Amino acid sequence: MKSIRLATAALAAIALTSPLALVAAAADAPTSGDLSAGHAKKDTLRWVAPKGFYIGTAAAGGGHHESQPYPDPFTKDLEYRKVLAAEFSSVAAENQMKWEYIHPEQGRYNFGMADSIVDFARKNRQAVRGHTLLWHSQNPQWVEQGDFTPDELRAILRDHITTVVGRYKGDIQQWDVSNEIFDDSGKLRTTDNIWIRELGPGIIADAFRWAHEADPKAKLFFNDYNVEGVNAKSNAYYALVQELLAQGVPVHGFSAQSHLSTRYGFPGDLETNLNRFADLGLETAITELDVRMDLPADGVPTAEMLAKQADYYQRTLSACLNVEGCNSFTIWGFTDKYSWVPVFFSGEGAATVMWNDFSRKPAYHALQCTLAKEAVERGEKHPHLPNCA
Repeated sequence: MKSIRLATAALAAIALTSPLALVAAAADAPTSGDLSAGHAKKDTLRWVAPKGFYIGTAAAGGGHHESQPYPDPFTKDLEYRKVLAAEFSSVAAENQMKWEYIHPEQGRYNFGMADSIVDFARKNRQAVRGHTLLWHSQNPQWVEQGDFTPDELRAILRDHITTVVGRYKGDIQQWDVSNEIFDDSGKLRTTDNIWIRELGPGIIADAFRWAHEADPKAKLFFNDYNVEGVNAKSNAYYALVQELLAQGVPVHGFSAQSHLSTRYGFPGDLETNLNRFADLGLETAITELDVRMDLPADGVPTAEMLAKQADYYQRTLSACLNVEGCNSFTIWGFTDKYSWVPVFFSGEGAATVMWNDFSRKPAYHALQCTLAKEAVERGEKHPHLPNCA
């Protein structure tokens, strides 16, 4: 996941209710929450979502959390787990399935945290997104600094993909097989991606083939940041996907991470971009959505800032819902309590749909109302939601 600058023209808002109306009395961050009232079964995102549409989040753990003054969120915060189970029909490992966590030493795998996420999802009837198999970042030192021949390195990657995907065969709905392989100019990362640098671009197709052999039913995705709109990077993916499909490579999906910022314009051609990949026969997905803000000196967003954030969330969801085959929508964490944004972006934050105490922001209600409206339009019935017009 990375920050992005989105300079495309803003799309006309498509909302069930005005984001400003949702903001009433919400400018001040609350200090306490009422889960019994706010997270009842019939008042959650997964409850109102249309059938067959997966609303997901990342399960917080690893990465920046290890440097924060709190225990591992996913395993230790019971309130967090309660909300995670109630609100979402899909979960993704934030860091726990990345190489440095799941394969920390040569010849040794550490499946503990990944297993716990998959077990949690199974118990709560949630789908799982696997993240990620081939990436230039968060590889262990034994990989990056090892003195391997190309044949040895290829065998290491194949073993990793076969072992990890095979372990969770039948449990993973979608895999981010290839993550962030292009730079913003649309060039392959031939310098910082060890797999492409040492093994050549053909290793990308091999990774998809190996993943498919290990779990033929899992959907296999390209995943990247700054590919929301039609630009050099998304064009590079579009060209590569066509080449791979022509070769019979099992590529099933294309996903946009969507780490957005209200500092920049909304990617107004998001729907257009997703549609062109859908026209190739691919599924599409939003995989890591958050919307960060430049915070005032007191750290509390204004009503106008919260309204703009809600608008970005709603428009991203609407774009996905409008594209055939975009059935997976994941936000990158749901509470500011554990968001990665303040750690990596000084002065920015409040990027998720809930405050630290799990009470809901206008952005949450914007997602909930949009999901409920879509379900009704598809002929499904849902209870009245008081926050929706």
